[in-house]
Amino acid sequence: MSDAKLFTPAQAGAIELKNRVVMAPLTRNRARPEDDVPVELNVEYYEQRATAGLIITEASQISPQGKGYAWTPGIYSDAQVEGWKNVTDAIHAKGGKVVIQLWHVGRISHPVLQPGAADPVAPSAIAAASKTFDGEQFIDTPMPRALERNEIPGIVEDYRKAAENAKKAGFDGVEVHAANGYLIDQFLRDGSNTRQDEYGGPIENRARFLKEVMDAVVGVWGGDRVGIRLSPFSNANDIADSDPQATFSHAIKLLNGYGLAYLHLVEGQTGGARDIPEGGDLAALYALFDGTTMGNNGYSRESAIEAVESGAVDLVAFGRPFIANPDLVERLKRNAPLNEPDRDTFYGGGAKGYTDYPTLEQASAAAE
Repeated sequence: MSDAKLFTPAQAGAIELKNRVVMAPLTRNRARPEDDVPVELNVEYYEQRATAGLIITEASQISPQGKGYAWTPGIYSDAQVEGWKNVTDAIHAKGGKVVIQLWHVGRISHPVLQPGAADPVAPSAIAAASKTFDGEQFIDTPMPRALERNEIPGIVEDYRKAAENAKKAGFDGVEVHAANGYLIDQFLRDGSNTRQDEYGGPIENRARFLKEVMDAVVGVWGGDRVGIRLSPFSNANDIADSDPQATFSHAIKLLNGYGLAYLHLVEGQTGGARDIPEGGDLAALYALFDGTTMGNNGYSRESAIEAVESGAVDLVAFGRPFIANPDLVERLKRNAPLNEPDRDTFYGGGAKGYTDYPTLEQASAAAE
């Protein structure tokens, strides 16, 4: 099945992909601790994986306030832009394509990670029963502060500036992170958004922040170089909604107005079961979108080939397999065995469990 459609070229808006295997965004907590700048080790890691049809970088905070975990990279300072430019240059030199995932965590943070030890912000003052990483251990996320109406345009402007910085850093486009219980997702869902102003209440209002962010980002890039990630049925980071099918149907219809490069859906629970709750219909959500679709969550070689062949999705994003297999595309083509990822090295650390996984070629040379 090396001639399967999964391994053929595709188009995601204006971005030409050499195959339909996407490297999913993966938080690895290896930016420079003092200023969240990507370093040479990050360059090597991404360069090793440039055979993917598209790389989506790890989520990168759009501002110091948007940070929720220690050692995650940013895209708001000149030094960060320079660090990311080294990454994009290396990927492009290997013939790869890469977009950066723009991130504001909202309430999934902690004062120890915030400028001036401030409280994290959210649509409403509702705490998430979740945890974050402070550089030493996983700690509970506290009660956030509800954003004032007049603060919201500033955050939208942070997204716009981050999109501008991504362009300066040489990316092929950007992905807006609107999934997994982070700030945009918090606005969209009625379990985390109980505002009484024009950003709360009916879904038309709860989707207003999403619309303003998309207006800003698409204003920089054009829709055909902007993707978006949603997780309609995931409860990651204690997120909940009374009617996710209706909420995300509305969101996707709204997104159609932008001519986006792609729609990236987490299918089921983030990094967990693929089950869809009663009343949920993934196929119906995909069908609403006028453009390239990307499926994500626990795909195997067989299920990815089948999903693309059947037309269920156009692209498949792989996460953990890309951690341990820099040459994942080649391994999938050949139906070769996969390296097992070392979970102890997922978050933080150095080269071990990051850039030292062997390719098929290296493993074969070592065995001779």
